[in-house]
Amino acid sequence: MRRVSRSAALTGLRSSLPPMHYVDATAAPLRKTGQIKLHGPEAFAAMRAAGRVAADCLDAVADIVRPGLPTAEIDRFVHDFGAARGALPATLMYRGYRYSTCASINHVVCHGIPGERALKDGDIVNIDVTFILDGWHGDSSRMYPVGAISRKAERLIDVTYEAMMRGIEAIRPGTTTGDIGAAIQGFVEPQGMSVVRDFCGHGLGRLFHDEPNIIHAGRAGDGIVLKPGMFFTVEPMINLGKPHVKILGDGWTAVTRDRSLSAQFEHSVGVTETGAEIFTLSAMARERPPYR
Repeated sequence: MRRVSRSAALTGLRSSLPPMHYVDATAAPLRKTGQIKLHGPEAFAAMRAAGRVAADCLDAVADIVRPGLPTAEIDRFVHDFGAARGALPATLMYRGYRYSTCASINHVVCHGIPGERALKDGDIVNIDVTFILDGWHGDSSRMYPVGAISRKAERLIDVTYEAMMRGIEAIRPGTTTGDIGAAIQGFVEPQGMSVVRDFCGHGLGRLFHDEPNIIHAGRAGDGIVLKPGMFFTVEPMINLGKPHVKILGDGWTAVTRDRSLSAQFEHSVGVTETGAEIFTLSAMARERPPYR
């Protein structure tokens, strides 16, 4: 996910902003240009392959998560899983980050750093992976219950997954990024939960983070118009308490200010002529807990 300033979160959906320009991805340089890249069939095929590695890895993680397992072991597992398939972890040495995944436990919103802290019965943990396969990025995350978890944690996980899927269902040509955020926010807040504004989804493809930003709260009709060929992530972070977060001294770990539980799911998607294609679907139907 990409971090956004509070002012950007508040203004990034307003229709009064200058128009965003689109460019054929095959003609764009391999760097962030401020333009939205539109991709063709070959890029869709490449994203399916990269997304499959990420999805298969998260399927496999479900078989190892248990009480007593240090998150550093999950990190090693993710690294080796990708290496065996010719894929590199995109987070490894990204802006100095030294790990192959993010492991965010309980009140950690995102960017939790793997370490020797062992998972405990009753924890919930988000595992976020991004693999680079043949130059293309597959980015996804899922929530994992550790042993027996509380009913409120179960409900948070269920609401977060449903919020992501409602956001994805809003995607089709002619709708806007604001429609995605409105679908998520309109579902979450009546549940008595909150949507984090400090982090957002992002464009991806040949780049890890690209245009556009996908803010998970907003007003229908605002923001960037969606067009076929756009690639981006939908990855809402939902808190049981208030939406406010703070960054710890390591410069990475984001936690809820009120210490409430937080959850996140993430898919990489492409806009098609009729809707959205999800590149990171589970082949084993392990989209959400309980993982059978």
